[in-house]
Amino acid sequence: MVKSYLKYEHANSFGLVTSGTSNILWTSKDGSSTSAGQAIVAANEEVISWDIKTGDILNRWREVSCAAQVTAIAQSKIDKDVFAVGYEDGSIRLWDKYGTVVVSFNGHRSAITTLAFDRSGVRLASGSKDTSVIVWDLVAEVGQYKLRGHKDQITGLQFVEPREEIAEEDGAQAMVLDGTTDPSEGFLLTTGKDSLIKLWDLGSRHCIETHIAQTNGECWALGLSPDYSGCITAGNSGELKVWALDAASLASSRHQVDLPANMQYLHDRGTLFRQGKDKATEIIFHPRLDYFAVHGSEKAVEVWRIRSEAEIKKSMARKRKRRRRKLAQKKGNPEDGDTPMDDLEEQEENVSKADVTDAFAQHLIIRTGGKARSVDWADITGKKKLQLLVATTNNQLELYHIPLKQKASKKSKDEDVPDYERALSVEIPGHRADIRSLALSSDDRLLASASNGSLKIWSMLTQKCGKTLECGYALCCAFLPGDKLVVIGTKSGEIELFEVSTGTLLDSVTAHEGAIWSLQIHPDGRSIVSGGADKSAKFWKVQVVQEQVLGTTRTTQQLKLSHARTLKVSDDILSMKFSPDAKYLAVALLDSTVKVFFTDSLKLYLNLYGHKLPVLDMDISYDGKLIVTCSADKTVRIWGLDFGDCHKAIIAHQDSILQVKFVPNNREGNGHHFFSASKDRTVKYWDGDKFEQIQRLHGHHGEIWALAISRSTEPPFIVSASHDKSIRVWHETDEQIFLEEEREKEIEELYESTLMGSLEQDADEEGQEGEVGAATKQTSETLNYGERISEALELGMADLHVMKDWEELKAANPHIGPPERDPMFMAHGNISAEEYVMKVLSRPAASALNDALLVLPFSSLPMLFTFINIFATRSMNIPLTCRVLFFMLKTHHRQIVASRMMRAMLHNIRLSLRQVLKQKKDEMGYNIAALKVAGMQIQENSVKNYVDENWEDEMDAQNVRKRAFVHVA
Repeated sequence: MVKSYLKYEHANSFGLVTSGTSNILWTSKDGSSTSAGQAIVAANEEVISWDIKTGDILNRWREVSCAAQVTAIAQSKIDKDVFAVGYEDGSIRLWDKYGTVVVSFNGHRSAITTLAFDRSGVRLASGSKDTSVIVWDLVAEVGQYKLRGHKDQITGLQFVEPREEIAEEDGAQAMVLDGTTDPSEGFLLTTGKDSLIKLWDLGSRHCIETHIAQTNGECWALGLSPDYSGCITAGNSGELKVWALDAASLASSRHQVDLPANMQYLHDRGTLFRQGKDKATEIIFHPRLDYFAVHGSEKAVEVWRIRSEAEIKKSMARKRKRRRRKLAQKKGNPEDGDTPMDDLEEQEENVSKADVTDAFAQHLIIRTGGKARSVDWADITGKKKLQLLVATTNNQLELYHIPLKQKASKKSKDEDVPDYERALSVEIPGHRADIRSLALSSDDRLLASASNGSLKIWSMLTQKCGKTLECGYALCCAFLPGDKLVVIGTKSGEIELFEVSTGTLLDSVTAHEGAIWSLQIHPDGRSIVSGGADKSAKFWKVQVVQEQVLGTTRTTQQLKLSHARTLKVSDDILSMKFSPDAKYLAVALLDSTVKVFFTDSLKLYLNLYGHKLPVLDMDISYDGKLIVTCSADKTVRIWGLDFGDCHKAIIAHQDSILQVKFVPNNREGNGHHFFSASKDRTVKYWDGDKFEQIQRLHGHHGEIWALAISRSTEPPFIVSASHDKSIRVWHETDEQIFLEEEREKEIEELYESTLMGSLEQDADEEGQEGEVGAATKQTSETLNYGERISEALELGMADLHVMKDWEELKAANPHIGPPERDPMFMAHGNISAEEYVMKVLSRPAASALNDALLVLPFSSLPMLFTFINIFATRSMNIPLTCRVLFFMLKTHHRQIVASRMMRAMLHNIRLSLRQVLKQKKDEMGYNIAALKVAGMQIQENSVKNYVDENWEDEMDAQNVRKRAFVHVA
């Protein structure tokens, strides 16, 4: 009989505040503008919404089928509850705030780098590492087109949609046209790593302007001012380039046909230099005020201020005075003769001639708690301060309060640097550095995780951090029996003993001269053994000692570690393990051998040779019969502990294997099963008797440093901690798995990935020419849908012929029985052929339908058009019918035009479709009119205006300040 195993599945993950793969967003909490708001951040393949004030998780968005990391997040400007999230595999998903996927898109070949919604919230632009930009229609849920022009990854992307202004006849007041009736598709501004900045006209779908954005290498960031008056690009060595954008000319250009060839809308205004000399990675403008934040990968965020027109004039006047003084000194003529006249002329000069350094001033530099990864302005109204949310690479979020520019008074100098404060942070739910060790308590309720500088105690029930204790650079940790004490070994050679309930350090002993790589608790719980890089293993007893209280004669009881004995070995100790009966102690050395000693006499019992590189971890089975070792040579070896013979050597992973653990107790014969964790980001489950891999657990996005297995809970679980800062819990399920099925699944996955790779390669070779291309990408899903549609068409056509023959026979013989149809139609409730084809066509999501239809060969088009004709005459799902028809006409236009048979088909379709569409149009017009009337009636009955007419205008005037950036342009 074939042996079955129980499957382990990913249950949940915690310990990660924010991962450094994506940008962050600030959004107000439930529409209230007074709270600190919430941060929308990437956490590996999840998106987490944090309450900044309380540090709680409000929402967690994760799709089970998607394992790729989140690389970009954007929020819709209209519907604040809709977020677009880009992933490393090139897919994009639209989420609502409740954690449901509204729509998913697949068009890019590699990771999404940047996303932007347009002003109306119906289009989304995405830039990727594959150098292309795709514009997606969110209403029709399809990719409209792909823009190619950049030669390297897209680093910045912004919609430019200026509203057109019409001057009054007397030229006094400019009226802004309402954007709702705007027929233009607007413009798109993109920057790439190829150091180019491009302006695209989305109406004609081509690039109208290209400039070299940076003089010294790549362009890494793009910031666009909210009023479209200009933008700033950032590159290497602290260089910021300021560009003026002629938004008014752009807006009016859509009505002009004969535009001059040398017409330019982007003008280089000069260069600013940041304090930091690293490459800038992000520029974010404040949505309402004249400030922008810029940062690189250092521990600093720079806040710049755009000066007002009056300040620029003042600065220019100051410079003029200085120039005049210098000229006067040169000539030796202290009197200012005809300067007033020059002064007047220069004042009449436009502010737009001002130097870029006059228009921008550095406000302050925020020193962050870690290297800045992404920032966003927290637009909390009613505060007299700026709020900046910063995500750092060491797994924390910080909210800073920045004072606004004070009005310059006589007493205070203009150059005083204002003080900022770190108001709130989200840092407790995660470590600052990689977790190097995990330990579960005896009842599996508490988890200790140790890293450089901190030891955290987590509740396994709630996955929340209960205690954070300061420690050294921890390499190993363990709970002492009773679960009230935790002991850790550090890189500096110290053993630290902590009390869990109070969080106090009870004792610290300098145990070794080098790093302590391993700590083991004796099975009787009374002693500890530590192994270090000073070629010795030391045994310690935990004892209660009477210690005198300083300055008194009283004594108190203290827990202390006392050294009992030492075992000297020939090389550094990397790992140690007691056998369950405490008879043997296995020690792994840096010389790639494992030595097994008797615990009582410390005499050598066995020598295990075989690994080519040092053994990094090992474990002994529950019955003390097997010892499993894992090494940096990517192999796992299973040895017998009775004679020290190697049962099997398995090449288990594609990189160094860091951890190996046996299942602690024998449940249903799984006592010889073990888990291994490696730098190749996977955990594997093995059968130690049959030497077979049972299961591979994917999920981590970095090397896995630590592994812990539950001892007593049902169902059992394992906990893993990785370089991606996350701690993941994997539960045993009731689902059975068979080794043969697992192998077949792996082979299928491999086949699909190679198939997709070859398809993408072919697509790349085909579509290199031209600025505009179709936003298509074949996936295994679309290929399957395409095959199903093809099968459905063949089945449907055969059924149509069967039914036609039967109807002819029935006309002659009314008592004839029903025909023998395909069982597929019977399985779907004896539906007609056209209903079945419609069912299959409506299965794929709108975004995947076009790609699925591309799979159909031209020869199946007559069949498809036959059914489209039936759909049109019977008015079945007309929107879908039209979509399929128009897409196929566009794709196979030349062949259809050349075919005489198709022409007759199309003629019939046109007649029936026009009739149905006219009927639908009338219906919609009637319904819209009725809704308008109902809306007017509701408004008349419910809304009464008792507001002074001028009141709203005054409020607007207070809220909106004219940007000085306009004048700089």
